[in-house]
Amino acid sequence: MAETPSTMIPLGTKAPDFNLQDAVSNQFFSLNQLKSPHATVVMFICNHCPYVKHIQTKLVEVAKTYKAKGVNFVAINSNDINAYPQDGPTFMKSEAEQHHYSFPYLYDETQEVAKAYHAACTPDLYVFDHDLACVYRGRFDSSTPGNKQPVTGQDLSDALDNLLSGSPVNQNQKASVGCNIKWR
Repeated sequence: MAETPSTMIPLGTKAPDFNLQDAVSNQFFSLNQLKSPHATVVMFICNHCPYVKHIQTKLVEVAKTYKAKGVNFVAINSNDINAYPQDGPTFMKSEAEQHHYSFPYLYDETQEVAKAYHAACTPDLYVFDHDLACVYRGRFDSSTPGNKQPVTGQDLSDALDNLLSGSPVNQNQKASVGCNIKWR
């Protein structure tokens, strides 16, 4: 596994819009349809990445917890499915159903959305406020495969808790580390 860090776009960056197909429902969704008046989490993930697999159960749990608080989550897979067919839409649907995703799992076939977000790895996480300005980008928590730290979702949860309470989000944010996005 080659570790790739996230790009860490500047805080305050506006979320680029998109219109992508959900692998489960086959419906197309735009960011404007999915955004929350409180906070919106955009996650670049895929099916096969061991870094995503490592946090997957807790990520689903955190998404469910914060969805109940008015936060919307959306997952996007931008990998090249010619080179990685296991990341294709049919497998995305199975993955989402098997792990009970409570959020859309969108397929970025052209990879233009990943490029617009400057996504570099999976998982790559972004939190946007009610104006769709980036207030957090980085890791889920300090756990990675093999480092023996528990998967908690603490970094993402702290950012969401602060945003929801009206407190400043800590600007000392650490990059996510994972598999690189599989570019064409």
